[in-house]
Amino acid sequence: MPIGKLSSQAITQVGLVVRDIDTTSRAFADLFGVEVPAWHMTDTADTAHTRYRGQPTEARAKLAFFRLPGVTIELIEPVGGPSTWQEFLETRGEGVHHIAFQVPDMPAEVAMLEAKGLPAVQSGDYTGGCYTYIDGEAKLGVILELLARTG
Repeated sequence: MPIGKLSSQAITQVGLVVRDIDTTSRAFADLFGVEVPAWHMTDTADTAHTRYRGQPTEARAKLAFFRLPGVTIELIEPVGGPSTWQEFLETRGEGVHHIAFQVPDMPAEVAMLEAKGLPAVQSGDYTGGCYTYIDGEAKLGVILELLARTG
């Protein structure tokens, strides 16, 4: 892996924060000509180990995925507790929250980005992997999400 570069060049996901996942899912399904995907709730804090701005949080979200050739569109409706999703919705409204990259070494990627002045803002686990959101808004205009498979 080149030092000082994000290891994956391919954007694997674009995440949008929405107020109403059902309404937005129907609109995207109509646009893409596909079935409305079922949404699912993120895991509880005891399983997800969610941390926001360095502190544990009970934040959860409803998630729906549109798996398209080359990229996945993720819809995120924040549910309870402080989170990057809720903060985004309150300060910016609905819109593109992040672009995501699959990474092979989460700690190394996070350290490299933090050394570039891009701090981690939220992290957690999900079945089969973990994620970290990197605050790239000031320098890049968007949050970055790093995804890593575990096990």
